[in-house]
Amino acid sequence: MSMIDRIVGGLRPPAPGSTAGNGHLAADAGLIVDASEMTARRTTPWMAVQTARNITRPHALEVIAGAFERFQELHGDRSFRDDPAIVGGIAELDGRPVVVVGQQKGASTEENIQRNFGMPHPEGYRKAIRLYRVAEKFHLPLVTLVDTPGAYPGPEGEERGQAESIASAIRALTTLATPIVVVVLGEGGSGGALALGVGDIVLALENSIYSVISPEGAAAILFRSATEAERAAQAMRLAAPDLLELGVVDALIPEPAGGAHTDHDATTRAIKTALVAQLDRLARVPVADLLSTRYERFRAFGTILEPPNEAPAPRRPWWARGSVRDLFLRMRI
Repeated sequence: MSMIDRIVGGLRPPAPGSTAGNGHLAADAGLIVDASEMTARRTTPWMAVQTARNITRPHALEVIAGAFERFQELHGDRSFRDDPAIVGGIAELDGRPVVVVGQQKGASTEENIQRNFGMPHPEGYRKAIRLYRVAEKFHLPLVTLVDTPGAYPGPEGEERGQAESIASAIRALTTLATPIVVVVLGEGGSGGALALGVGDIVLALENSIYSVISPEGAAAILFRSATEAERAAQAMRLAAPDLLELGVVDALIPEPAGGAHTDHDATTRAIKTALVAQLDRLARVPVADLLSTRYERFRAFGTILEPPNEAPAPRRPWWARGSVRDLFLRMRI
């Protein structure tokens, strides 16, 4: 059972990764809450990577245009410039005012260059934080659409505070006093994705991926060759069904046969149905409970292995500690 289901029912949150009792998630919107349901159509992790990167998949602005009404885009971070890799503003979702923020890739080489291939600069994350605060100030639910290979890795990003802007975005989301629903559309890469990926309900399209690093980057580190990306993808468990099994996402949004790129309208309708259902559920939860379970959700990720109880190693005398240089310095004193 999901944490939100537990809160609505007055029960305690479940252990991370548990999918028992997620019937509310599925019944509301036709979502997939059990990875075993996908056995017949489950692809390999590397095929999932290729599908998630398909340039013709629906991107954030297309999803916003199809699922939301009366979208008014807001620009700029009020500090440096407007980053075209992050789009967002105020819209209506089935008559409900919301704030929507997404990472925008391009559908062509020219548009990808304009959008920096969906890789935000620090000012993009600061624009996102500005929109998060708008949602909180006016008590509007927040919807974030994740689709990025990662934050921009160039020197300009480091010069303008890449790490600080991502950390500030994560901190803002963890304490934001309004409901948040996250949807992973295609790629969810590294901290660039997590800056939009903290929410009360995290959904993912059936063929999306989400990981701390790209398969090529992991292969270069672990196997000393980017050509081992397929092997790395298998080991990373970054495909949507794996994410569901691990509890990283709460449910999957089914895609049309062949992938979201084969039928944009059907994909957008499925996303809209899922968002409407989950925001209806979150609206019944007090904000204080949303904040506490949001915190618990992300603190619970990962496995902590405690070493067996053993006698502590004997403490060495002071003269046996440190380097030889340190020893000589102590002797001089």
